[in-house]
Amino acid sequence: MADTEPVWVDPAAGFEYQRDTVKVPADYQREKLSICGIDPAVFGSAVDASFYIGLAIRAGISSGISAEGTVNMLQSLVQHRPARLDEVLTVRGRITAVTEVPRGRTIDTDVWFEDDSGERVITAKGRSLKPEPDKSSRGAGERPAPVLQNPADAAVLASHTLTPEIVVSYSEEGNSIHYDLDAAQKAGFRAPLIGGGMGVHYLLAALYAEGAPETFDLDIYFRRPIFWDDSFDVVREGQAMALTRNDDQKILTEMRVNALDRPARSAS
Repeated sequence: MADTEPVWVDPAAGFEYQRDTVKVPADYQREKLSICGIDPAVFGSAVDASFYIGLAIRAGISSGISAEGTVNMLQSLVQHRPARLDEVLTVRGRITAVTEVPRGRTIDTDVWFEDDSGERVITAKGRSLKPEPDKSSRGAGERPAPVLQNPADAAVLASHTLTPEIVVSYSEEGNSIHYDLDAAQKAGFRAPLIGGGMGVHYLLAALYAEGAPETFDLDIYFRRPIFWDDSFDVVREGQAMALTRNDDQKILTEMRVNALDRPARSAS
């Protein structure tokens, strides 16, 4: 039977996502993190919660909310407990606000992932920008205050260089600005840019390298596009972490660690 075209709906506050089930298979996590140049072993048997950013977007797509051309702006990521590789979770969500801004519309979403007992495992609230072609202004609403105060003085934890091959291999269907040059340029970008979740992998890998957390509460701000040929550092300053472009230290993505709990190590 031929595939049918999706029926898209106009985003509106109060729109409820269809319930669905999702999982992050061990081989999928291993493949995607390896493409990024990240050692999957740093996460052990736990899911890198960054994957739930993309899964939240795909939950919207499955419910009729197109992600084509949208750009991540803000992301809250709460881990109530570690999700296990291959664990099946139920995804639920809703649109909480749609706001007109000079460049188009911003869409706020609240998406969460429950286990069999109905307990939340991951909560992923986000805000994305849906640009509109007939609006030339670049304004996208109020800009949140910086998290990282002195990027040039922050400790460098790791460095990475992207290539088009890496970004295309990581990306999946749903938003062609992440893998198609023409689509990215038509949207106003010089080249394809990585999805927000891909960038967060680098931040969480650095966080886990210091010890696997049981729970955390993170606020993530996507400040500038990260293009498919960019080089960046992973840096830390107190409870702030960021990806900074390594030629000028401009902040690309930054993260505030609001709370984090690591299990106490038993005495040997």
